[in-house]
Amino acid sequence: MDFKPTARTRLKRIPERGQYDRETIYQVLDQGRICHVGIAPGGSPLVIPTLYARLDDDIVFHGAKASRLLKYVQNGGEVCITVTQIEALVLARSVFHHSMNYRSVVVLGTGRLLQSRREKLRALEAISENLLPGRWADARGPSEKELQATSVVAVPIQEASAKVRSGPPVDDEEDYALPVWAGVLPIHRCHAEPLADPRLPPDVPLPDYLRAVIGLAAPPRSVDR
Repeated sequence: MDFKPTARTRLKRIPERGQYDRETIYQVLDQGRICHVGIAPGGSPLVIPTLYARLDDDIVFHGAKASRLLKYVQNGGEVCITVTQIEALVLARSVFHHSMNYRSVVVLGTGRLLQSRREKLRALEAISENLLPGRWADARGPSEKELQATSVVAVPIQEASAKVRSGPPVDDEEDYALPVWAGVLPIHRCHAEPLADPRLPPDVPLPDYLRAVIGLAAPPRSVDR
């Protein structure tokens, strides 16, 4: 089911770029790793970047119990969460019409503190897997002491909208005759070769899930005879 535009989420500037379908919004959220959370403690605006994940119909993120952001959400403060995927520079013939191709999402609402151990672990696993799939099962999980020191919150995705720009530049008609290169410069996210921790023992192999991220084939398995 699509999201119903509200007075706060309906796009006013270039409204034809607005999209309110769940598939588009969830796709943008699922492809991001960092969100920016806007809060207004005491009426003073503040935007904080943080790791997150979409878990079903919630956005979950975590931090230290003393975190100003987590306390604000826990106390029922309204938040504005944004995620943006930049896909290309759009180079027009005039600097006025330069732009970017992008997909962005805005989510508005209030969150809740996750109380049970099961809820917290499920959310922390989602955040870890959003950062790098396969990592949660490989690394040491959080200890009870670490869980007690960590707050995890969930913000329901109920009031949301996406804004999408795609395609070539749009110049003024008289500028199309200018001898200026114009077009789109795509931007691709990729991973470079991993750099091992200096204290990593040399016999610890690169895990298959990390090899997959950088495009390396899994090493051949030895066969016992």
